[in-house]
Amino acid sequence: MWFWWFILICDCIIPAVMIIAGRMMWKHCPKKINGVVGYRTRMSMINMDTWKFAHEYAGKLWWKAGVGLLGPTLLIHIPFYGASDNTMGILSIIITVIQLLFLIGSILSTEKALKCNFNQDGTRQ
Repeated sequence: MWFWWFILICDCIIPAVMIIAGRMMWKHCPKKINGVVGYRTRMSMINMDTWKFAHEYAGKLWWKAGVGLLGPTLLIHIPFYGASDNTMGILSIIITVIQLLFLIGSILSTEKALKCNFNQDGTRQ
């Protein structure tokens, strides 16, 4: 049973980080463009306008996705209480892959939004 609890906690890490980091990106964008902290892509680092837009957009997406993923992640584990370690391991891999697809999808969506709202030089369209 301890392994079930361990996997449950591990599977909730990605949604929890998305909720916390998304809220921080959305509400507390880094004051300066840097290559260490924040949503760092070539398009988002052109100027402060693109930097702030990318953080607000990606932060909202991460927050929404994290909240949306946390509930199903918890609910999916309930029928598997008492399942074998191998079953729980496979379930955890499947859940983690799905969560990572949402994470990667948010990056693609943010880049598309940047391209729709800004020119290549960073000026608004």
